[in-house]
Amino acid sequence: MNLFALLGLEGLVARWRSNVIEGAIAVEDRLELAGMEWADQKRRMLVVAILAIVTAGLTTIALFMFSMAVLVTYWDTPDRVTVGWILAGVWIFLWIVVLISLVLIARRAGDAFALTRRVLARDWKYVKDQL
Repeated sequence: MNLFALLGLEGLVARWRSNVIEGAIAVEDRLELAGMEWADQKRRMLVVAILAIVTAGLTTIALFMFSMAVLVTYWDTPDRVTVGWILAGVWIFLWIVVLISLVLIARRAGDAFALTRRVLARDWKYVKDQL
């Protein structure tokens, strides 16, 4: 004999069981979403670290080449001047490209877990509305 059926609580127990199962599925989905966003964040941070290292290296080279171009400017032949300034310009251009890439990727890294935050905020609002 089912005690819940006798007391008329069978529907209540079924609703609670359904809510608990639905809640567990929702938590599992949120954890999976957070995991996917964490993988994206790690990839972005790796790219930022690599670009920072490349930027530091190119900055060193660019400053060295710029210094050499200034020294070559005061050397005797005009060909040395032209080559020195062209090389310095190329290194400075590459440095600017890498720096812009670093800034753009770093700005995108600031939006970490945006989707997870939005879903959790929506869930929290739903829970508050139900209470």
